[in-house]
Amino acid sequence: MNTSVDRHTGRRAAPKRARRGGVSNIVIMTLASGLVATMALPAYAFAPGSNEATFEASASTQATKAGAQAVEVDAQAATVSVAREGFTATTPEEIQAAATAAAAEARRVAVASQRTSYASAYTGPSAADFLANPSHPAFDLQAVFNKASEYQGVPYVYGGATPAGFDCSGFIMYVYAQFGISMPHSSTGQGAMGTRIAEEDALPGDLVIMPGHDGFYAGNGNILHAPYTGQNVRIQPIWSDDYYIVRIGI
Repeated sequence: MNTSVDRHTGRRAAPKRARRGGVSNIVIMTLASGLVATMALPAYAFAPGSNEATFEASASTQATKAGAQAVEVDAQAATVSVAREGFTATTPEEIQAAATAAAAEARRVAVASQRTSYASAYTGPSAADFLANPSHPAFDLQAVFNKASEYQGVPYVYGGATPAGFDCSGFIMYVYAQFGISMPHSSTGQGAMGTRIAEEDALPGDLVIMPGHDGFYAGNGNILHAPYTGQNVRIQPIWSDDYYIVRIGI
């Protein structure tokens, strides 16, 4: 280490440090300061309590800070029907209803056509004509059944009450009219006219009354009746246990 003597004071001066070491220290301090500043910037930007005016808050951030939001909706919106993607599906019930309606319409057309031909197919006496002038004034159950048997083969026609076509109660009404007995064109009404008797006491000519249907008792558990559309007046075994026997004239 070099020393020197101050020429004015005569004192020995302090030794001088190497210049190179001083410059290195300055560079290192400068770099360290820059690194600290760089690391501090993001911390300052996002630290709580920092100057928020520097960074503008987003709309979602503002909504979050505001707490619960109240949105007013037009009352009419609650009544609006929405169909997903503009399509609606037909339910099984609607399909069944459409099929039922189509079947009913087909039946109505068929019945109307049948009634038209029925009306023009018979020109003989009606039940009303027989009531005014009975062809068999002496009432007898066996005679009633014998007369009814003559109409086997007559086609079933809904609402029919002449030999051009019978429905169940129209058949009974027409036969009994020939014996001077007036009956309604209704299975329920005809059942209400007579007296219920035990099945073992039933005779041909008595009435077999079922829900929505009736016919003449034909003996041995059989019925003579006008069955349904597409069938003719015939004798067949009674197929149901849900019936009772009525006798007219007692």
